[in-house]
Amino acid sequence: MFRKLVLTAACLTFIVIVVGAYVRLEDAGLGCPDWPGCYGHLVGVPDQAHEVAKAELTFGQKFDAGRAWKEMVHRYLAGTLGLLIAAIAVVAWRKRATLRQSPVLALSLVALVLFQAALGMWTVTMLLKPVIVTLHLLGGMATLGLLTWLALRQLQRDSPGEPAASRLRPWAALGLLIVICQIALGGWVSTNYAALACVDFPTCHGEWLPQMDFPHAFQFVRELGVTAAGAALPYEALTAIHWMHRVGALVTLLYIGCLALAVRRTPGMAMHGALLLVILLLQVSLGVANVMLSLPLPVALAHNGGAALLLVALIMLNFALFSRSPK
Repeated sequence: MFRKLVLTAACLTFIVIVVGAYVRLEDAGLGCPDWPGCYGHLVGVPDQAHEVAKAELTFGQKFDAGRAWKEMVHRYLAGTLGLLIAAIAVVAWRKRATLRQSPVLALSLVALVLFQAALGMWTVTMLLKPVIVTLHLLGGMATLGLLTWLALRQLQRDSPGEPAASRLRPWAALGLLIVICQIALGGWVSTNYAALACVDFPTCHGEWLPQMDFPHAFQFVRELGVTAAGAALPYEALTAIHWMHRVGALVTLLYIGCLALAVRRTPGMAMHGALLLVILLLQVSLGVANVMLSLPLPVALAHNGGAALLLVALIMLNFALFSRSPK
């Protein structure tokens, strides 16, 4: 039962991440101006004429049922995930002797989910402040990563030690760190709506080094679309955000590509290397397609999901290398 709970939670986390990206891309992040309900409704959204009129009067904005339902579906899925993780923590604690595993990881997930809920609330109450939305995305990825590690512990089988695996461990750990940084950059692009700040590829505005404003680009304490001083965010700042994500993508491609090839040559690790390489190349292709095709929704969603899968692949690799290293 514990294994099924963990695997179900990991799969649901992936769905929540993709649906969250869909809500953001559909500009439905403020489809409900309050939290945790929607226009005062904990279940559903206003659907009667008098309910809609009251909601618009109370919250001072036009009610859009489509945007509201998109936001609420995401909240319902996230709430279900929270209950699943709470159940995992209870079972991990009560059955810790039977499972022969420390419940610390499962209990840490509960703390992370509570923080995620707070970030979800602040996303609405702080009107999509970029640093809050980016942290919310990273929190979702962290939840997926921890659940993946927990799931791998339940599926673990004894494997023969491999000296080559031990040598690769620090390089795989660095690869995981690089991917996390690239996901953070991608989140910053998305939450600042800078995905199309450069509409050509591989250059940006026809130049390798376009005009950029880095101080305002990576000024974290500010509202959406403005500087900390309240002025409109310069387009050069959006260009800098996008350009840095491209640089990060190049670093990720070169480093993770070389790591995947090295893993493929390691005894017993060929499948891990091949999987990592396939996901990496697919993710880079989706990133290029987003620019060349002007950010079509299916491609943008696939790119977000690809980032999650790349993270999972790196965690699987690190877990496998740790398991196969001589004790």
